[in-house]
Amino acid sequence: HVQLVESGGGSVQAGGTLRLSCKASGYTTTRMCMGWFRQAPGKEREGVARIATGSGNTYYADSVKGRFTISQDNAKNTVYLQMNSLKPEDTAMYYCAATKAACLREAASYPYWGQGTQVTVS
Repeated sequence: HVQLVESGGGSVQAGGTLRLSCKASGYTTTRMCMGWFRQAPGKEREGVARIATGSGNTYYADSVKGRFTISQDNAKNTVYLQMNSLKPEDTAMYYCAATKAACLREAASYPYWGQGTQVTVS
């Protein structure tokens, strides 16, 4: 089993920055896919970014390309989401997710989830 703990959410003004962290523990491996998803009230959960921890390949939703950066620190078993130029439409609960399978876009592909961290942009 894999446990995920997110941190770093908060409230910022439009144009501001935040960095989210997701620390993994438990039965982790060097080759996993770690993803960030978000869900706003009344909307479906959507993928924001994901990283294949073995290759370092990254993938982004079009809505965040050029503003968000996903990265990893393998020594700390931690994945980060640097969010710049935040917009009000980025307001959502952000979740970290992990899978030992292929690095796919769909949330259903990820069996492990964190508790979420709130990001509010005004």
